[in-house]
Amino acid sequence: MTRSRAEDPNVCGVTAAIAVIDGKWKTILLWLLESAPRRPGELLRRLPGLTEKVLTQTLREMESDGLVHREVYDGRPLKTVYSLTDFGRDLSEALAPLSDWGHRRLEKLARETPSGKATSGLTPSGNATSGETSAGEIPPGEVPSGEGPSGEVPSGDWPSGKTEAQAGPLPVS
Repeated sequence: MTRSRAEDPNVCGVTAAIAVIDGKWKTILLWLLESAPRRPGELLRRLPGLTEKVLTQTLREMESDGLVHREVYDGRPLKTVYSLTDFGRDLSEALAPLSDWGHRRLEKLARETPSGKATSGLTPSGNATSGETSAGEIPPGEVPSGEGPSGEVPSGDWPSGKTEAQAGPLPVS
């Protein structure tokens, strides 16, 4: 989907919304920023596989779409903090039911396969499967484990009501 579709008045509202969140990292960044303002270094540590260049580009797109506010504090070294705008929070709240639906779908898929692993279709990272999950991927219905910064779970995005710290590092594809 092209960025111009996000501004085209002749497309449906869902298409315009998806154009704004389209991309590998935007929904994860939206989720992280919903719980607290964050510095770029913290975002990079939480998302292995995300480069500084792609992070900067993605955050700038989200800023130009009105989802993210970028605050630069004077001092040496300069300190930059990203947070959600009210418009970004509105989008995050609108995505909560979609997230719930996605978790229900993953649970349904896990129940339908004898081993609990997807046997065909797509992995949580969007890659085609051959019945096994790759390293770094999360099987359907499971929550990643590990250490992470503390914080509340935004909009019930993790199953079982786990906090962000209990859920650990985010999955990467």
